[in-house]
Amino acid sequence: MHLTTGTSLACTSVTTSVSMYAHHGHGAVIWPVFFLLAPGLVLGGFGGALLAGLLPDDVLRFLFSIFVFIVAAQIGIGLFRPKLNRQLPGILAASIAGLIIGTIAALLGISGGSMIVPYLVWHNVPIRQAVATSAACGLPPALASAAGYLISGWNVVGLPPYSTGFIYWPALVGIIVTSTVFARFGAKLAHKIPTLLLRRIFALFLSVIGVYMLNK
Repeated sequence: MHLTTGTSLACTSVTTSVSMYAHHGHGAVIWPVFFLLAPGLVLGGFGGALLAGLLPDDVLRFLFSIFVFIVAAQIGIGLFRPKLNRQLPGILAASIAGLIIGTIAALLGISGGSMIVPYLVWHNVPIRQAVATSAACGLPPALASAAGYLISGWNVVGLPPYSTGFIYWPALVGIIVTSTVFARFGAKLAHKIPTLLLRRIFALFLSVIGVYMLNK
């Protein structure tokens, strides 16, 4: 699980950069929000990666599954509905939110986008802008977390050949070859799919992943 998580975050570093560029081309990234969240995301991502090295595989897998079910419920059916006048917080609150999201994302092996999207939607940011901004916000913690997993797994014995820390290079290369292509396609598709359908697809995807991880 640790090798899977570290490699996933290294892959995410590449795909989110491509996705961020594509969404920026549509003018959908809210850059002031990015700069509000980025410092906390980086600190949380690096610290969370180091913490993950101390936890058993089963704990990480369980936490990941519970998390995706909660996010799926929030995005898919609006489990927690925000007040209509709710707005994005100031720099202190945003930094704390970024720190928490970055830490959890590193523990679960995700870029943070799946948490940033509901966080922004909770503050009444339209779903398309939330998705685009989360793509940008996902890059800093993914880079920091990947570095943390590389360090925390540096002296671990029994890892497969072609691994550096908790990063497995053959999987990394194989995944980014196709994911960078489809990241552009996904960004374009996100701006064409109706908003409600986009939310339901995102929720369904997370639910499937959660069930799969619980049954591993």
